Amino acid sequence: MTADAGSSRGFAHDVYDAVIVGGGHNGLVAAAYLARAGRSVLVLERLGHTGGAAVSTRPFAGVDARLSRYSYLVSLLPGKIVRDLGLRFRVRRRTVSSYTPFERDGRPGGLLVGGGEDRTRESFARLTGSDREYEAWRAFYATTGRLAGRVFPTLTEPLPTRAELRARIDDEQAWRMLFEEPLGRAVEERFADDLVRGVVLTDALIGTFADAHDASLAQNRCFLYHVIGGGTGDWDVPVGGMGALTDALADAARAGGAEIATGHEALRIHTDGTSPAEVAFRTATGEGTVAARTVLVNASPRALAELLGEEPDPVVRPPEGAQFKVNMLLRRLPRLRDTSVDPREAFSGTFHIAEGYEQLRRAHAEAAAGELPSVPPSEIYCHSLTDPTILGPELTARGCQTLTLFGLHTPARLFEKDNRQTREVLLTATLAQLDAHLAEPLTDCLAFDADGRPCIEAKTPLDLEQELRLPGGHIFHRDLSWPYGGPGRWGVETEHPNVLLCGAGAVRGGGVSGIPGHNAAMALLGR
Repeated sequence: MTADAGSSRGFAHDVYDAVIVGGGHNGLVAAAYLARAGRSVLVLERLGHTGGAAVSTRPFAGVDARLSRYSYLVSLLPGKIVRDLGLRFRVRRRTVSSYTPFERDGRPGGLLVGGGEDRTRESFARLTGSDREYEAWRAFYATTGRLAGRVFPTLTEPLPTRAELRARIDDEQAWRMLFEEPLGRAVEERFADDLVRGVVLTDALIGTFADAHDASLAQNRCFLYHVIGGGTGDWDVPVGGMGALTDALADAARAGGAEIATGHEALRIHTDGTSPAEVAFRTATGEGTVAARTVLVNASPRALAELLGEEPDPVVRPPEGAQFKVNMLLRRLPRLRDTSVDPREAFSGTFHIAEGYEQLRRAHAEAAAGELPSVPPSEIYCHSLTDPTILGPELTARGCQTLTLFGLHTPARLFEKDNRQTREVLLTATLAQLDAHLAEPLTDCLAFDADGRPCIEAKTPLDLEQELRLPGGHIFHRDLSWPYGGPGRWGVETEHPNVLLCGAGAVRGGGVSGIPGHNAAMALLGR
């Protein structure tokens, strides 16, 4: 090695068992496992803090609200990782799964999923006039629930082959529906109501720009990961915000003996595959190198290629994010036009906006043609209703609440000409779709920061690329993979024997899961 030329202190070892590039949650999971197994571990993180996209921050000046700024719900994090690492981290179940407002025959209403089977059945009947859609809903999610129970445990096991996973699922109808045919076919065969179809389809489109009938089945892969989490498909609220998880992971890594160097940007990885690799890095005061028997890269496959000085695969389409993220703090929740439901229920689950099946199809077609969706689809939830700990006592006493909005079908290409202006146009159009279902404008409910500005911020894919170096703003680093096949025993291996990919772009990566970090650690430990 090498001394650390840019740091205020030298590192503890000349050669580490593992140097981990990137201190996001997957890198921290790998660091904690390896350190607890007695390996010498160094984490190099470009930013001044760990956590990557899984952080809690106070984005509004002088306001004591600690928001999950980027990623915000937990489903794919295995309980095994929490137990293995002894993490002091909890999630809370939302009492309502979703609420979808609508207007039919001039009357406002809403489809409520949650609050007990009787209420859900009654809500479906009010929407559709019979029990047919509800029974179809129950049957469909019973199928995905059985599949989840069989697939989710495999994510922290050695990578199965396609045939092995198919045999484990042991349900040919479910296999064909999710692994072989475009999801749109199953949705249209099983459901008749446009609104119900849309609610089902949304799980296939989070962070994924695809049509229901896309031949690539990218929508199927996204849907699969959204319905298998925890073996149930539930999406839970992280207590204390998403940063509570990454803070706990950093603590676990340090407790095991790992070193974490923030403000250290990895520049290059040199490896011949046999002798220790060399990682060059930059700090605010200079550059340095550090040697590692194995390098784990908690970044995108594209970033990995750049670090290795390799050209990206020309056959693979560059990653492109397609989401619009808005964080808000309200003085109070807005009143709804649908007076049959309490806003505290409607906003505690996923509040679907302009996500009917035909609306989603049209929005995708418009965006694919290079235009912002004329009716932008999105979904909202209120973290603070389930977990008020993210708000300071004064905000809680005043009745303030957070809102997190996630917009669909807004690919990065739409913002390339003028990101700032397009962001504002899209924000106005998106809030107008929400306002159509409110009894008062949302802007009337916004809180203000210490400088008198409304507490609202919006992030496009280009913003996420600039702030977090997500390639093309893609929250999964690239399109999600099937949870079978792929390189090596664990799906994290690369062409270089001593370089592993432990970020979201690994096989079985994506979401706040820690799974690639776990699997990279297992690969290094030879398990």
